[in-house]
Amino acid sequence: MKCFIGLGNPGKQYEMNRHNVGFMAIDRFAAKWGINSFQSKGKGLLGEGNVNGTKVFLLKPMTYMNLSGESMRAILDFYKAKVEDVVIIYDDMDTPFGQIRLRYQGSAGGHNGIKSIIQHAGTQSFNRIRIGVNRPAPGYNIADYVLANFSKEEMKSLDQVLDLTCEAMLSSLDEPFEKTMGKFNK
Repeated sequence: MKCFIGLGNPGKQYEMNRHNVGFMAIDRFAAKWGINSFQSKGKGLLGEGNVNGTKVFLLKPMTYMNLSGESMRAILDFYKAKVEDVVIIYDDMDTPFGQIRLRYQGSAGGHNGIKSIIQHAGTQSFNRIRIGVNRPAPGYNIADYVLANFSKEEMKSLDQVLDLTCEAMLSSLDEPFEKTMGKFNK
């Protein structure tokens, strides 16, 4: 079993925000693999399916970003799964837009969703796919930046970024995460 958890905020007003790119990646992966129904479970929306012979769970926490770990913990406890079975997908300001970075440990780096995941996982060691959203211009409020929609220019290549993220997700099902990191960290 593998569980992909995309971070974001519930609600129409957040749908196209930079902070919701984790939700977007989950939705794209679900569409590619015919995982059509999500049910309310563990403080989130959970989809499940079979991808190349692996049971896959797709989770979008509905707790709002800052409490994402609550939803992850509820699902892990319900399915008696381990943190090692999880890949967290989220926006990262330290990665340039158009790129993804894979890591298997590290601090929250100021990301409140990851702070919550670390708190509820009890460790900083878990697999993650960070989707680059760039940093705002100096003086621009960070919260306003991540809660703003992608620019028109960014929207032109967002599909490519989401497809690349899905490729990394798929690769992580078939290969050790370190090998997937080597393939996608350019």
